[in-house]
Amino acid sequence: MKVLVIGAGNMGLTYAEGMSKSKLLKNKNIMVLDKSDKKLEELHQISHFDAYKELEDCVPQADIIFVAVKPHHAEELFKNMQPMVTADQIIVSIMAGVTLETIMGFSGVKKVIRAMPNLPAKVGLGLTSYVASSEVSRIEISTIESLLNTTGKSILVSKESFIDASTGISGSGPAYVFYFMQSMMDAALQMGFSKKDSTVLVSQTFTGAIELFNQSDISPKSWMEKVASKGGTTQAALDSMDDNNVNKLIKEAAFAAFSRAVELGKEN
Repeated sequence: MKVLVIGAGNMGLTYAEGMSKSKLLKNKNIMVLDKSDKKLEELHQISHFDAYKELEDCVPQADIIFVAVKPHHAEELFKNMQPMVTADQIIVSIMAGVTLETIMGFSGVKKVIRAMPNLPAKVGLGLTSYVASSEVSRIEISTIESLLNTTGKSILVSKESFIDASTGISGSGPAYVFYFMQSMMDAALQMGFSKKDSTVLVSQTFTGAIELFNQSDISPKSWMEKVASKGGTTQAALDSMDDNNVNKLIKEAAFAAFSRAVELGKEN
C-alpha cells in the first residue's frame, strides 16, 4: 500500500510522520508532495519520505491520497488530479469546509473520506472525526481508521454534518482550553506568582484534572461536586462562573465555530 500526502504544512506533515510508523505500510516510504522548493529541500532530508513537486509523478502510484492543502486550493487541485486518478483510489481530505460532494465532483473519485483533525495530533494525542462516502468499503474504512489513529484517536460519524459539529468541539476545542489556561495564568501573575510558577501551576492542574477524568467514569459535573464544598473556595469560583454565564458563553463559542464551518462549506 502506498500513501501520498499532498501539502506539507503542519497537519500534512503531522499525519505523514504518524502514518510512517504504521505497520500497514510495511516500511514503505510516505510520498509527500509540496510546491515549495524550500519545503522540498527539507523533505528530501527525511529518510522515510519520498518528496515530489508534480502531481503526475506521485498521484498514479498512490492507493490512498491525503489532501492537506488550504480549502481555496481544492477546486484547482482536484481538477488537475482528475485525469490521473482511478476508481480504486481513496481520497482522505482534512480540509475544513470542503464537502464530500465537492471533492467527488471536482476529482471524479467516488471513494472519499472527509476528516477533521485537531492540533494535539502533533504529539500523538489528537482526535480525528471522519465520515466516508457510500463507496468506501468497511475494510477500507478500517484501514483509514488505523492510519488516522497513528496521531491519536478517531471516531467515525454517521452524517457529514457531524464533521462541522466536531469542528466546533474537537477541531477548535484546543484553542478554548488554551484560552482558559491563559486566563488562569494571567490571574496567577496578578496574584504575584512568577511566570514560570504560573505556568507550572496551570499546566499541572490541567494535566492532573484530565488524568483524573480519563481514569474514571465520573462526569465533569460530579468531579466539580467532589472538589467543591459548601461555602468553600472552589464553590466561590464556580458561583462566580455561574453568575457570569460562563457555561452559556462556552457553548455559544462552540456553536460559533460550528456555524463558521458550515459557512465555509457553502463558500467552497
